[in-house]
Amino acid sequence: MNKFEQKILLPGGAGLVGQNLVARLKDRGYKNIVVLDKHRSNLAILQLTQPDITCVYADLAQAGEWQRHFEDADVVVMLQAQIGGIDYSDFQRNNIDSTRLILDLVKANPRQPYLVHISSSVVVSVADDFYTRSKIEQEQLVLASGIPCPILRPTLMFGWFDRKHLGWLSRFMKKVPVFPIPGHGRYMRQPLYAGDFSDIIISCIERRIAGGIYNISGHEKIDYIDIIRTIKRATGARTPIVKIPYSLFFALIWIWSLFDKTPPFTTQQLAALSAKDEFEVSDWPGMFGVPYTPFAKAIDLTFNDSRYNGIVLDF
Repeated sequence: MNKFEQKILLPGGAGLVGQNLVARLKDRGYKNIVVLDKHRSNLAILQLTQPDITCVYADLAQAGEWQRHFEDADVVVMLQAQIGGIDYSDFQRNNIDSTRLILDLVKANPRQPYLVHISSSVVVSVADDFYTRSKIEQEQLVLASGIPCPILRPTLMFGWFDRKHLGWLSRFMKKVPVFPIPGHGRYMRQPLYAGDFSDIIISCIERRIAGGIYNISGHEKIDYIDIIRTIKRATGARTPIVKIPYSLFFALIWIWSLFDKTPPFTTQQLAALSAKDEFEVSDWPGMFGVPYTPFAKAIDLTFNDSRYNGIVLDF
């Protein structure tokens, strides 16, 4: 079979990584791409930007018609993830229950499709929140399944279609008279460009990278306040950046959550931001043959690329 005709199945593929991955797979010439996701509006955005792929509405936490797509899959990339929220049951369903179902489908297929699991650096973080707990359990399920597959642990990601994280921060910056920074703002991050991460996934698919755990972090260590300053320069925003006490910032986020069931930023995420995490900087450019994109250049591509910079996913 021509490699560009193999069926690539992307559970949870309408989110940030999935949208970036599909765009790059299409650029490489891949044709048979199927995305399963339960976020209708983001599926619609994906279908609009990539009209010749197959988009299927599916709640991956419960059995359904969507399962038939695993029968002839050549590659499965597990992307489904609940990242934010204030109800643990959402994390249970979307990170854990869905993974059990998908792993059972992969094991039941006599062709045994090639599996890539997208984990997260939070599994070795000092943070303790709903996302961290559920991603730890999810990764343990993959390891216990016995399916040989690369397990990729990316750090905080940004890129085209970013509805959360840096994308949301850039839009928030344009709407407010001042941009608040919690405390001193010197919270070290290792942001990872979603374009680079998508190319790593494609490298796994093309090279059939062996099973194992791979820590994929941004190669530059950047303080949160400097990330905000870089975004401000790239977008041309004129909003003043103002430091406010951490406790006040916490209170404002908490009050926001009382009126928004799916807040873009939670107190748990604020605590994770201030956690003193430092992740291994591995030689993933050498391991996967993917050059690292410098942070400033990646930010410019994220916010100024004419193809996708105006497309924003829903929460």
